[in-house]
Amino acid sequence: MRKIVAGLFVSLDGVVQDPHTWHFPYFDDAMGAAVGALMEGSDVMLLGRTTYDGFAEYWPKSEDEFAAVMNGKRKVVVSSTLQDPTWENTEVVRDLDELAALKAEPGKNLGITGSVVLVRSLLRAGLLDELHLLIHPIVVGHGQRLFDDGETVPLTLVSSETFKTGVLNVVYAPAPAPAEA
Repeated sequence: MRKIVAGLFVSLDGVVQDPHTWHFPYFDDAMGAAVGALMEGSDVMLLGRTTYDGFAEYWPKSEDEFAAVMNGKRKVVVSSTLQDPTWENTEVVRDLDELAALKAEPGKNLGITGSVVLVRSLLRAGLLDELHLLIHPIVVGHGQRLFDDGETVPLTLVSSETFKTGVLNVVYAPAPAPAEA
């Protein structure tokens, strides 16, 4: 069975918004390899509506060398409002229950980039299998944070690595709830 795997750039204070404004000084070959491995491990890009709108505006017009990969990959948007997706290879699912069927399909992982609200929803619903965080040694001080107020979700550390730039590459998976004392 496929996994749903999310990968996010995050600051020490939990900011995930607009990483293009703060993360590039920390980007190196090691981070590139980690991001590349995540991309290679998935054959479906799972997106929330806001991230879809931004990507669908940018990538079809881009001349970036990565545009062909982004445009050619199968995309699934979780949205109750998106009616007619215009970005090639895009389909819409209306609720989280439909993701169970996608996970049962043959293939590689379902990969999430950005889409913080979707990541939170999947984590709370028990549908997120891995959370890959590239934690940058910077306090951004403003912007959307990865976690907001909500229920407690126990996680277990699967792996960790420190890059020369001070970025921590950590992978978490759902953990059983701790026993009450």
